[in-house]
Amino acid sequence: MDAVASGTPVEIGRSDRAAAMAYVNDAATETALRDGLSDLLPGPLETRRGGIRAAIAALQKLPSPRVLIVDVSGEEQPLTALGNLSDVVEPHVSVLVVGEIDSVDFYRAVTRGLGVAEYLSRPLTRDTVARHFGPFALGEAPTAEAVLGGRLLTVTGVRGGAGATTVAVNLAWHFGQTARRHTVLFDANLQTGTTAFLLNVRPGSGLRTALEAPERIDALLAERAAQPVSDRLHVLAAEEKLTVMPEYATGAASKLTDALRRRYNFIIADVPFAPVPLYRDLLETANQRIFVVDPSLAGVRDTLRMLALPSAIEGVQRPVLVLNRAGRPGGLSRRQIEDALRTKLDVVIPDLPRLVGNAATLGQPAVARGGGAFRAAIADLARQVGFTRLLDSDLAGKSGSANGAAASGEAKTGHLWWPFGAKK
Repeated sequence: MDAVASGTPVEIGRSDRAAAMAYVNDAATETALRDGLSDLLPGPLETRRGGIRAAIAALQKLPSPRVLIVDVSGEEQPLTALGNLSDVVEPHVSVLVVGEIDSVDFYRAVTRGLGVAEYLSRPLTRDTVARHFGPFALGEAPTAEAVLGGRLLTVTGVRGGAGATTVAVNLAWHFGQTARRHTVLFDANLQTGTTAFLLNVRPGSGLRTALEAPERIDALLAERAAQPVSDRLHVLAAEEKLTVMPEYATGAASKLTDALRRRYNFIIADVPFAPVPLYRDLLETANQRIFVVDPSLAGVRDTLRMLALPSAIEGVQRPVLVLNRAGRPGGLSRRQIEDALRTKLDVVIPDLPRLVGNAATLGQPAVARGGGAFRAAIADLARQVGFTRLLDSDLAGKSGSANGAAASGEAKTGHLWWPFGAKK
């Protein structure tokens, strides 16, 4: 078993070993690894092509890096290849594996049988890499607190009218209805209740109480305050008087989200950007922030300012950038925006005013009313922030089952008795 996985301090002082090295087979995997680990490693990630075979050949002559990432995609016998790799890897190396087999059996075989620290199936996203490979890049073992519980995702428009609420509503619908994950949509603006309006449900009455008296918050109160849209999707919103500013107790946002994490897989929070303590606390403690950008010069300026916001959670990656209403008449192009921001946009939603407008009028999400391009963009966003397949299709399940059967067959003859760091 490798040192990081077992909780043993990692040897990092040697000058002849790289901090991290990856042997991959394609550009998409290389990009996801670079983006996901760039903020966590002390230096750039060294990447080479050729996958696990190139790693075996190279590490026969080179010192092993502290963290080794290998791609086993395309290998007919990946477990055998990993067994061969264990013969040339030095002890106490954290071996992280990327592959195309999406199977619990294969995951158990490589992590429990071979001692691999972590395994991820393709396609990778920046956020997936940061969450699952990131702790090993930092020289730490993932804690139960980091793994268990629902994820808080905040959706914020960089300026008014960018469409953050529309994105939040449709993302929550995708998780709850399409992906069938237990999801709550949390509207942080207690005086408008717009998210509830867009889903044609009445705002509840318990949200204000929870934020004013956090000592009364528990999982049951949080669930009762949320209004059901379906069995897997709830809305936590309020519609307080515009002339009254609800009181906010310090730390109430953290207490409320902790209670929600015990009940829901995903907490999608629609959080405006304003100097309000509730908004600030939600943004600082989010597992992932999503910034919605409109194709305007003012939108670019405000995006640059918001990208500089600090996070209270160590290791959280930069926000996911969503360009909304791309192609709007008179708006900036994607390339112009990316050049100005000096970074890539993660998701692009086309300008579809009729679809979005009609959906709002009828109290139904746009993803539920059609619109292939809009639905595809929301599914892509869900994949990047929630580690889900684009459609969770039967085809993916059948492919995973077939590959799982193949992995199970190989497990009977592979080198499962050669764990990394043990056979030396």
